[in-house]
Amino acid sequence: AEVAHQFQYAVRVIGSNYAPTIERDEFLVSEKIKKEFVKQRREADAALFSELHRKLQSQGVLKNRWSILYLLLSLCEDPRKPATRVANYATLFAQALPRDAHSTPYYCARPQSLPLSYPDRNLCTQSGGSMGSSGVSSLGIYAMNGPTPTPQSLPGGSQVVGDSLRQQLGARLAWNLPSASPSAPAPTSRGLPNTAGRSAPRQRRDGEASGTVEISEAALVRDILYVFQGIDGKFIKMCSPENCYKIDAKIAISKSLRDITSRLAELGWLHNKVRKYTDQRSLDRAFGLVGQSFCAALHQELKEYYRLLSVLHSQLQVEDDQGVNVGVESSLTLRRLLVWTYDPKIRLKTLAALVDYCQGRKGGELASTVHAYGKTGDPNMRALVQHILGLVSHPILNFLYRWIYDGELEDTYHEFFVASDPTVKTDRLWHDKYTLRKSMMPSFITMDQARKVLLIGKSINFLHQVCHDRTPPGKITPTSKSADSPKDAAELFTDLEGAFQGRIDAAYFETSKYLLDVLNKNYLLLEHMQAMRRYLLLGQGDFIRHLMDLLKPELARPATTLYQHNLTGILETAVRATNAQFDSPEILKRLDVRLLEVSPGDTGWDVFSLDYHVEGPIATVFTRECMSHYLRVFNFLWRAKRMEYILTDIWKGQMCNAKLLKGMPELSGVLHQCHILASEMVHFIHQMQYYITFEVLECSCDELWNKVQQAQDLDHIIAAHEVFLDTIISRCLLDTNSRALLNQLRAIFDQIIEFQNAQDALYRAALEELQLRLQFEEKKRQRETEGEWGVTAAQEEEEKKRVQEFQDAIPKMRSQLRILTHFYQGIVQQFLVLLMTSSDESLQFLSFRLDFNEHYKAREPRLRASLGATRGRRNPSM
Repeated sequence: AEVAHQFQYAVRVIGSNYAPTIERDEFLVSEKIKKEFVKQRREADAALFSELHRKLQSQGVLKNRWSILYLLLSLCEDPRKPATRVANYATLFAQALPRDAHSTPYYCARPQSLPLSYPDRNLCTQSGGSMGSSGVSSLGIYAMNGPTPTPQSLPGGSQVVGDSLRQQLGARLAWNLPSASPSAPAPTSRGLPNTAGRSAPRQRRDGEASGTVEISEAALVRDILYVFQGIDGKFIKMCSPENCYKIDAKIAISKSLRDITSRLAELGWLHNKVRKYTDQRSLDRAFGLVGQSFCAALHQELKEYYRLLSVLHSQLQVEDDQGVNVGVESSLTLRRLLVWTYDPKIRLKTLAALVDYCQGRKGGELASTVHAYGKTGDPNMRALVQHILGLVSHPILNFLYRWIYDGELEDTYHEFFVASDPTVKTDRLWHDKYTLRKSMMPSFITMDQARKVLLIGKSINFLHQVCHDRTPPGKITPTSKSADSPKDAAELFTDLEGAFQGRIDAAYFETSKYLLDVLNKNYLLLEHMQAMRRYLLLGQGDFIRHLMDLLKPELARPATTLYQHNLTGILETAVRATNAQFDSPEILKRLDVRLLEVSPGDTGWDVFSLDYHVEGPIATVFTRECMSHYLRVFNFLWRAKRMEYILTDIWKGQMCNAKLLKGMPELSGVLHQCHILASEMVHFIHQMQYYITFEVLECSCDELWNKVQQAQDLDHIIAAHEVFLDTIISRCLLDTNSRALLNQLRAIFDQIIEFQNAQDALYRAALEELQLRLQFEEKKRQRETEGEWGVTAAQEEEEKKRVQEFQDAIPKMRSQLRILTHFYQGIVQQFLVLLMTSSDESLQFLSFRLDFNEHYKAREPRLRASLGATRGRRNPSM
């Protein structure tokens, strides 16, 4: 019987949910076992145990040696120690429940369950006072109960042992009642009446339906306390198909008791739902720190719930010890349980709803879900959710402070709303390495706050990795603070527009200001921006003009004959000869020549380009895409400047040759036609240059400069610079929407070059003819001075023939100029039509200036229609 009794006790210990009171330290448990041997004067056994334990450690056969040793320690305790009786239940119930200020540990053990079997309540070794003060909670708080065997004096004790051996060994809690004769209650060893009879089922009287059993309310109370912990009772069990706790249909009880029991059993169902979620997620490391904090918050709430259960169990134990019957004023009834569990039920309902709401979520998304659930009018529910939100948001706040004050991002499970891409190289750190992970952005943090948080940490990393600035983060942002506790996190997030916004703004302004100061003072960001305007956008007029004069002979050659080192030498000469020499050496050393890809038939004018080398931190602003935009704009401006340069040469040729060719009246018509066409071209190019220089470049540069001066962070400068380039690209007709306009403009430029060639050919022929005529007259005068005839008849006839041939060529020249004029004017008219139909008002105004006297409008019907349509659109608004 003793062996069977000890075996029963061992089974009950293994199947229980006891939480040990000592730490999981194998050495301490082994030392305690040795002390037990010494107390029993078994020193030899203690030495043998020490030797066996040493061998066990060296072999490594068992992984959980601590658990085995603790089981042995529990079994070696005397199971027949007398229990300490609680004399006064009122004193027990008046004791305050302790508050737990810290979160639940990561590995939380199953809370201590209720006593193991009904008739053993009067012999439970744990005192009621201890139970009431500590409650049922997690590891390290609750003492382990000793065994509670049936006393030897109890009749039917051997039958108890036999029945107990027949129970399933895998049950979580050995709570089954031993079969005892309900008609013969025996006194306990304490002299109290056996309370097992209070809860035993009553057999039906004769005439009642067979197969049904009527039970007392006290038995239901005991069962419901097990159900509160999610454990099936003797009469109340989980119904899997219906997913709820139900009383066995064979049990005959009143409808009111059945309804109350069902309402109370809901508490167990809610407990199971929350507990299942925490058990599944607590060991899931991929759930992240925010998820583990959420589980800790649920554990903390369950711990308070277990305290209530421990108090209820203590009261029931005291009633059993003192023999209190149901119906006494101080007894525990189902209705009283219904009242006492009202508030815990509301809290468990909230937790269960949160668990459903948070399924499949982690990190900032989980925090957003908890925050959204707190938008309720119930102050108690709102306070509960706010408390959980404080615990959940604590890791997020730690992430945030670590990021904005140290620039460090240790987000192993991708929970923070700032994401990092380790594959991005340093030159793209600002643009691509750090981004916002919008799915993890908490709903209580605005997009503006998230953007500032991203910029703060990104600025710190940019300073360290790209600018190689060794200033400690503490000196950049001295007011650093960490999230000390979940309470601090909760208080901070409840004042998002006050304290939280103030901290973010302070760190943002300090870090951004320091970064801009480093870029402007150490890396001359603003000076480089002005240099781009002067050299790549042709703002340095004297330098560009002198460079064009020096390059004219070289660029007139075929592109394949050019050498970059020759052009670089010419560039340096132009720099030394103009005001560009006074620029900073840091800027001048970046200025270089670049030759574009050569196509068949290209000249030097088609492939020449200036280049500006950028690297280091300023390459973050002047990216490769930006430099390609600058190259496109430079080529366009360089071509337009060349047209101005060509027309200047044309005008100079006309002015210089006007007096020389007065002696050739047959050329007056052709020269007049050249003057008219040149004037049209000069007017067109001057208006285009005015538009490009003043309305596009100067206005855009002024806007850019104002934005840069007012910029609060590097992103503002980058955005302003990109807007500047986009504006120039679109208004200089270089975007995809203006491709037709650009093609027409390039055709006009080609006509100007063709006109230059035609006029040069005309002047060469005219000057050659003039030279021959002057030579003929000079020879004639010379011969007359010598007393000879000026010319012979043959010479005179030859001269007349040559002059006639030249005069016959003049109509061909006039026809060529007329065709050139016709083509030019046709292209300009098409260009004006496209300008008038453009959606950009500045281009419409440009068309007005190009045709200020309506010269082209009179020739082109489509232009009149476009102008009329434009005016028609404007009239209603006026």
